[in-house]
Amino acid sequence: MKTLLKQLGPGLLFAGAAIGVSHLVQSTRSGADYGFGLVWVLVLIHIIKYPFFQYGPRYAAATGTSLLEGYFNLNKAVLVTYFIINLLTIFTIQTAVTVVTAGIASYVFPVDLSLTTWSVLITTLCTALLLLGKYNLLDSLMKFIIITLTISTLIAVGIASYKPHQTIDFVQVLPTDAAGVAFLIAFMGWMPAPLDISIWHSLWSLEKAKEGKLTRKSAIFDFNIGFLGTIIVGTCFIALGALVMHNTGVQFSASSSSFAKQLIDLYTSSLGNWAFYIIGIAAFTTMFSTTLTTLDASPRVMSKTVELIWGRTIKGSYTIWLVILILGTGCILFLLTSEMGTLIEIATILSFLTAPFFAIANYCVMNGKNVPLEDRPSKFLNAFSILSIILLIAFSIWYLTTL
Repeated sequence: MKTLLKQLGPGLLFAGAAIGVSHLVQSTRSGADYGFGLVWVLVLIHIIKYPFFQYGPRYAAATGTSLLEGYFNLNKAVLVTYFIINLLTIFTIQTAVTVVTAGIASYVFPVDLSLTTWSVLITTLCTALLLLGKYNLLDSLMKFIIITLTISTLIAVGIASYKPHQTIDFVQVLPTDAAGVAFLIAFMGWMPAPLDISIWHSLWSLEKAKEGKLTRKSAIFDFNIGFLGTIIVGTCFIALGALVMHNTGVQFSASSSSFAKQLIDLYTSSLGNWAFYIIGIAAFTTMFSTTLTTLDASPRVMSKTVELIWGRTIKGSYTIWLVILILGTGCILFLLTSEMGTLIEIATILSFLTAPFFAIANYCVMNGKNVPLEDRPSKFLNAFSILSIILLIAFSIWYLTTL
């Protein structure tokens, strides 16, 4: 086990970044609203996005560079487009995950602090961990967080399934109303994560490579472990929503603190007060891991992107972008804290609508001239990637036609 954990790293960071709002909020809401009816969506979107996520660590292992260099080699305009998309979304995404984390912390921990104060404390803690421990601490900490998250979530599902509040129904459904379609697209947008996390993964893989040789086999194995974890935990949160909340008639609040209280109270009312800390730990570790990894990855990719576009290295660029992200997040936080639900919906839909861009870019990069022939995708994987791109575009068109 110790040897296995030592080999793992970027894949668990991927899982930590992915298992967040998409799982705790969207998956639970899916179970609450549709029971087990949208499990097909979770499985399908994981299958569709799989190759493009895999291309992140695969490209890093094959070339010794990140997907950002790959985008730049394709065309500088591709990298500039990514920079613009990222600049439009990083502050909203960071605010959304921080606010949800703060909302859970404000209810789980017996400390009377405002939501804003909790957000500041969490951001400060994450910043200190990143600046003092850098990648090595992030790598070690995430292994502990993911193990804690997975165990506590599985325990919660096991308890809930022992005594469900109603008969379990696995009939799958396809929402057709505008609100249902909007939720479906939002659900897929961050399930298991936005596709640009493949870029984060490629950078984390390069950091891991400093500890030893990074091979395609080890990179894909590490990724598959993390990816499988996102499927398991996502299914667990759908199950929790279906077993505990489905047909209860509860409408979730857009306020993060109220949402956290509703979420945890529904579980404890059904399972018993003793389950408070199990659910609380699962919820908090879910969101803290996302807040931490996102706060690391966004400055990392933005600093590298700017360096590639400008053609020169900028001293302290990671720290500069970290400060910019914190200040931008703080501005949104102080002005729009009460609009958590709207922020999440906007961010998730934007992530889904931009998914075809990242899918096409990753596909082209992996088949580029600078990737050795033996490391390029097989004919089957290329064909599957093209089919997945078509499906992503089709889902986007379907959503836009329902507006």
